[in-house]
Amino acid sequence: MMFLFSACASQYRHLQQATGNSNCLEKFKPVFTRALYYTQVNVTGKHLSGLLLIKQMPDSSTRMVFSNEAGYKFFDFEYTQTGDFKVHQVIDQLDKKPVITTLRKDFELVMMHANVMQNGFVKKDSSGLVYYGFPEEKGYNYYITDADCSKLVNMERASNRKAVVKAVMKDYRDGIPDTIGISHTGFQFDIGLKRLEQDNL
Repeated sequence: MMFLFSACASQYRHLQQATGNSNCLEKFKPVFTRALYYTQVNVTGKHLSGLLLIKQMPDSSTRMVFSNEAGYKFFDFEYTQTGDFKVHQVIDQLDKKPVITTLRKDFELVMMHANVMQNGFVKKDSSGLVYYGFPEEKGYNYYITDADCSKLVNMERASNRKAVVKAVMKDYRDGIPDTIGISHTGFQFDIGLKRLEQDNL
């Protein structure tokens, strides 16, 4: 019985209340005016690879288009300035509500979208890492930094008990991360992005 209890305990139970200002996260928020990534997606046995274009539009919405090298679109998503999400196009293999919802939430997490950064709180662990937490409908979004908020260590979307998504953004250049990785813990759904050189845009 003790084993069952420990298995169900929250992996965040060791966090302690802390002081801090989530405004420090602003410097990590990607500035996707226009960025092109070589992208690989692995989802439940299916593999897709190609180019993901992330572009801010004149109306301040963000457009995200994933296509193969020949220009065939896998999906075309839009995040509006007011927080709405629109699907302009998606292939049949991905055209399932749970998959689209997962993709939307994953990219909102790494874009540090206003939708996922409200009513925040601050906690820390024994190693000095600081967890900036933001409640969502089912669980929390965590942005985890070093003690003085000079480095974004990783990001997590979590239930009350454990992380269900872990993500990293590294090697910023002109406000845009060079590398983005998103990994789900409960099933195979991984996304890897590597920014292409400016000359290839």
